[in-house]
Amino acid sequence: MRLSISLLMVTLALCCYESNAVVCPALLAENFGYLYFNENLFRLQLAKFMPPREASEALITVKRCTDGMSIFKRNLIAKALGEVVLQCPV
Repeated sequence: MRLSISLLMVTLALCCYESNAVVCPALLAENFGYLYFNENLFRLQLAKFMPPREASEALITVKRCTDGMSIFKRNLIAKALGEVVLQCPV
């Protein structure tokens, strides 16, 4: 499964699993950072959640693949995530 589809499916699961779901602002910030921040800045953003080291490193490894995508494709993913957020009250 492509990374963009995986990211979209996780966001859908977190945002819209029930009708009164609210999108966590931290999730929105993390998704933005995942798509647009460089690795070092994303590490700082991720550190506030205090994840286990191996989980953090796994996410950074996947982020390196995303960083190889064109900005156009990242913008398409961000647009899709934005449409999901519009369906879930913030």
